[in-house]
Amino acid sequence: MIAYLDGKPVMAGDRWVVLEVNGIGYRVNVPEPEVREIAHAPGTVKLHTYMAVREDAITLYGFLYESEREMFAVLLGVSGIGPQIALNILSQITLEGFVLAILSEDEKSLTRISGIGQKGAKRLILELRDKMKKVQAAMAPTMTGKNEQAIRDAASALVSLGFEENASYDAVKDAAKGLASSPPIQDLIKAALLRLREGGQR
Repeated sequence: MIAYLDGKPVMAGDRWVVLEVNGIGYRVNVPEPEVREIAHAPGTVKLHTYMAVREDAITLYGFLYESEREMFAVLLGVSGIGPQIALNILSQITLEGFVLAILSEDEKSLTRISGIGQKGAKRLILELRDKMKKVQAAMAPTMTGKNEQAIRDAASALVSLGFEENASYDAVKDAAKGLASSPPIQDLIKAALLRLREGGQR
């Protein structure tokens, strides 16, 4: 099994990058928010990898952080969750936000994720609740529950202005990364609006 790759990004697409390692190009599926970060990295990038083996294909999934790779493996242990849905989860909600959604039984946040319906959300909560308690205790959170709630409130405000729900949530998450640890909702909305307008999304 390939545990990690350390190489230069040479190509990127929709949820994938190609890393050149010792003259060999490895195509690796990665969470959507990280594609841009990897593609524009000035030097080499280290990706923690998970290799999915099927009869007709061997696919590599890569993550900038070991905690994401571990969560990916945990998600694959949930009945009905395959690699693509697991990648959707890690692409469309922060790791901390996902843990919080499971522990607070927040089905609404989970059903925002592509491929997760109400039954899937209930299954995730049922099968992962105890594991996420351990994860929450072990991880050093970068986002508190209060901050996650601010992100949801800001995204809801953008939806009320006519922006698409998933695009609003993604824009607010991106905006939060560039602001202080506990940004006011007004600042989140303003920063997210800039991102949505730059992307021409409505």
